[in-house]
Amino acid sequence: METKIYNQSGKEAGTFKLPAGIFDMPWNADLAHEVVRLMNSNSRTNVAHTKTRGEVRGGGKKPWKQKGTGRARHGSSRSPIWVGGGVTHGPRNDQNFDRKINKKVKDKAFLTILSRKWKDGEILFIDAIKLDKPKAKDAKAILSSFGGIKGFEKIATKKKNAALIAFDVRTSAVDKSFGNFGNVSIEEFRNINPVSLMNHSYLVIVNPEKSLKVLSAKAAK
Repeated sequence: METKIYNQSGKEAGTFKLPAGIFDMPWNADLAHEVVRLMNSNSRTNVAHTKTRGEVRGGGKKPWKQKGTGRARHGSSRSPIWVGGGVTHGPRNDQNFDRKINKKVKDKAFLTILSRKWKDGEILFIDAIKLDKPKAKDAKAILSSFGGIKGFEKIATKKKNAALIAFDVRTSAVDKSFGNFGNVSIEEFRNINPVSLMNHSYLVIVNPEKSLKVLSAKAAK
């Protein structure tokens, strides 16, 4: 398979032969959903934390005597049925949400999602993005030029998660130039995963000849 490759001005710069066995994977929604769900679970941060009746301060004294008051029996004012008492089955920050993901399954899900985005016309190949110094104005001009390519008109205007730009090697100038745009993420291609692919509408692969080399091992498995 061959695809067009563009320069940072949005002009055609030739064609690129896609590596075999990477962009022709059949779509597997169940696999993609399972891997993304497990990865989201692994990245979950426990913040909410409630105290049980044994952790709430006070309540050591019996509220009233067991019999003779005409009221129900109570042993502690820190019972979950009392205001100010402990919480039953509440969220705990010591709960473990880690889930095991088989590496081969994760790699297959990555290739499956990548193939689906390619078939849906959501992957753009760029020969190089060169910025001599950090300048948001130049980065904005590059994004606008990408928006002039057919099928990628929304890449510069979509407000959230518009594009993931994957470089073979990141530079300080690139990071600082694109860092001001909340709708664009910058990453090295070897570090992107199924979740980052699913979270962005478009994938921009810079210097695909070098970037895609990391996929050869995954496709061979």
